[in-house]
Amino acid sequence: FARRSFRLNKLQLGSMASLKKDANLNNASEIWNQNEEQAELLIPLLGRLQREKRITLKMFGRPLSGLTVVEILKLHKYTRHVLGTALNPSTTVQLARLVLELSASGHTIDIGELSQHPNPAAFFEHQSPVSGDRQPIILYGFGRIGRLVARILLANPSGPELKAIVVRKAADNDLEKRANLLRRDSVHGRFNGTITIDLELNQIIANGNAIQVIYSGDPSTVDYESFGIKNAIVIDNTGIWRDEIGLAKHLESKGVSRVLLTAPGKAPLKNIVFGVNDSDVLPADKIVSAASCTTNAITPVLKVVNDRFGVQFGHVETVHSYTNDQNLIDNFHKGDRRGRSAALNMVITETGAATAVAKALPALEGKLTGSSIRVPTPNVSLAILNLQLHNPTSVSELNQVLRTESISGLLRSQLDFTDSSEVVSSDFIGNDRSAIVDSLATIVNETRVVLYVWYDNESGYSHQVVRLARQMGEQLHAC
Repeated sequence: FARRSFRLNKLQLGSMASLKKDANLNNASEIWNQNEEQAELLIPLLGRLQREKRITLKMFGRPLSGLTVVEILKLHKYTRHVLGTALNPSTTVQLARLVLELSASGHTIDIGELSQHPNPAAFFEHQSPVSGDRQPIILYGFGRIGRLVARILLANPSGPELKAIVVRKAADNDLEKRANLLRRDSVHGRFNGTITIDLELNQIIANGNAIQVIYSGDPSTVDYESFGIKNAIVIDNTGIWRDEIGLAKHLESKGVSRVLLTAPGKAPLKNIVFGVNDSDVLPADKIVSAASCTTNAITPVLKVVNDRFGVQFGHVETVHSYTNDQNLIDNFHKGDRRGRSAALNMVITETGAATAVAKALPALEGKLTGSSIRVPTPNVSLAILNLQLHNPTSVSELNQVLRTESISGLLRSQLDFTDSSEVVSSDFIGNDRSAIVDSLATIVNETRVVLYVWYDNESGYSHQVVRLARQMGEQLHAC
């Protein structure tokens, strides 16, 4: 009898556990459905805010616009790192409606910060407005960076406006081929929207934006005003001109006011890493460099570490994806080793990123060396920072400093942070930060530190370029 009672009790306990499991599953499903419904309500509100008021919403530094329902929910899950518990999507919907009702036009509003503010009206008063007019952008060149910058601009209808691209005509069906390269990308996937072409006007129409395609090989002879483009910023992503004399040719063209180079610029050009030394850009600066992808990756991390612990000296080794500069198979190349097949070899090469850091962070001048290894992957690179610090630290302390900066610091738009033991390079494709600290790879021996920093050398850098272009545009309109 006792044995039978024991068997019955086990059956009852098993049945109760099963019921509890079913209840938890049903509850989890119900919560997901409710949150999904709120995210669906949020999307048209984001659209209205951009179209009607040119307001961009962020969530603790991370843009909300252009996200899918699932991506919105993932972003809300992320807020637990900031708040201790995840922000409910229904709260975000209520706040978005409040912004639509109360806020003035032309703002970028962090709805995560708004959720913690006791007085929304006072919060709106302290937001920095942007110009009522969108800053015209011309892309001179339409390669890897040019097309990604185009995608970023087209995804944000309240930011700078892509008005034209300038290329050399390469074929009779050049316009169609350019449109297809924008439409499909082997690394970053399909364009999020619709693309058509107008052969008569020689335009690409992307998500309703008419982009004039202009054929020219001389930056000084294009009359942009004849296309209705005035006071524009030219983003030169060709890499052909890197000095002031060469880039100044753009300023000779009608309709151009500023030039932004997407490569390291030669002195006396200012090399800017947005978030670190963008305050150095003055209204009088007509030509500015956005430095390199690697410089944008390592400088924010080095700034945080140097500000907190002090850097005596260090070495930067980049494990960098191959680029168009290399050969697909062995062939002549003017650079050492770069003539060997990029798809088959690891290639030791030079990098100026370590010395370029000093242009954005003068405190580290003469303290860093650097080298690079090109590897057979098409995108996402890794910087290894081997540093000697002034002050000792620990793995937990150093990681916590970098984690806090990525969540709530001034560099949170540049820095990301991961504590996953399973991440690999492809997990960071499309990341909009210029650097992602891999915390589980951090090594510390008192004052000796090794940090591993991932970066999407295409997407992360392109977002930095757009951030800098937006700032330059705001300065133009303020003049």
